[in-house]
Amino acid sequence: MKMKTPSFQLPFVKTLKTRLENKSGFFQVVLGPRQTGKTTGVLQCLSQMNTDYYYVSSDEVLTPDSNWIIENWQSAKEKNLQAILVIDEFQKIPQWSSTIKKLWDEQKQKNKSSLQLVLLGSSSLKIQKGLTESLTGRFEIIQVPHWSFHESTKIYDFDLDSYLRFGGYPGSYQLLSDTIRWHKYVQHSIIETVIDKDILMYATVKSPALFKQAFEILCHYPAQEISYNKLLGQLQDKGNIDLIKYYIQLYSGTYLIDTLPKYSAKATLRKSSSPKILPMCPALVTYSKEFVFNSETKGRLFELAVGTELNRLPGKLFYWRQGNFEVDYIYQDQNNLYAIEVKSGRKKQTKGLDLFCKEFPSAQPVFITSENFSKLSRDSKSFFELI
Repeated sequence: MKMKTPSFQLPFVKTLKTRLENKSGFFQVVLGPRQTGKTTGVLQCLSQMNTDYYYVSSDEVLTPDSNWIIENWQSAKEKNLQAILVIDEFQKIPQWSSTIKKLWDEQKQKNKSSLQLVLLGSSSLKIQKGLTESLTGRFEIIQVPHWSFHESTKIYDFDLDSYLRFGGYPGSYQLLSDTIRWHKYVQHSIIETVIDKDILMYATVKSPALFKQAFEILCHYPAQEISYNKLLGQLQDKGNIDLIKYYIQLYSGTYLIDTLPKYSAKATLRKSSSPKILPMCPALVTYSKEFVFNSETKGRLFELAVGTELNRLPGKLFYWRQGNFEVDYIYQDQNNLYAIEVKSGRKKQTKGLDLFCKEFPSAQPVFITSENFSKLSRDSKSFFELI
């Protein structure tokens, strides 16, 4: 799979550039899944600016410690007092949050020309803890999600089927001429690395084997509603619903699996509903050797791809069900309510859509098909403005 447009930039590059140019007084934290182009995008941004920058990565040293941050902070200031210091994989450095807090606050107190700071990381669990415990009010977060359909088609020669089978991790796209290598890369270099290094090293999990089994089970239900009790019943060990919820929370915190609640006007009913499972990109479903791509699974993957696009938007995303009637997605953005039906090719009735719009008259029905999906992926804001 060859690149079509090497100069293409991910949307976050423009956001980061604007914030650095405006010098808002906050440092920037660029977060997202592994292997999705965070470092490349940040370097693209820096190359467009007329400011000196100093890029370092904790991967370049065997045993980085807090003094390593101090040393590079000083080196960046020696280069230019107003330079941009970029620290990649910063979460691997012991005591990173307290060290950055000390350096950042000292700089603010001196009220002199300020070094700007950009932190890049993928281990969300550890980062979230450090940011909230020590650095509240000092930073802004820029999220870099898995690659969308639009991004995959813009840079690589993807059609919709290719995206549904392999989409999400651009580092894996070059391996598509050998799908066995692709499967192994996604499994070992991404999924197992995230589970072992980003979760199990920092979170308390009594049974790692059970935890990994839960991930495989969850990925068998892309864009499907399933009760916690049913999920629990498939685990080959004793547990409880709280355990399943804890597992999902860990996977959500590391950009692997998200869940949607059922839409209700009452918040308490939303919290108690069965979740709809959203692996955060198609590759997390299709990497399994047991996965078979056919008309049924293609329909599920398309519904998942739509869900992951919608889940990036501002606002809130739900599903809806009443008895045997359902609506694939409910998207709420401020005062706007959209009832979204995904036309994936599978035979589905739309009575659920009619019932929902009758119960919630302000809802706008929306149909997403393989024909208009590219418009949603390219510019979701315009997509809904034109409805």
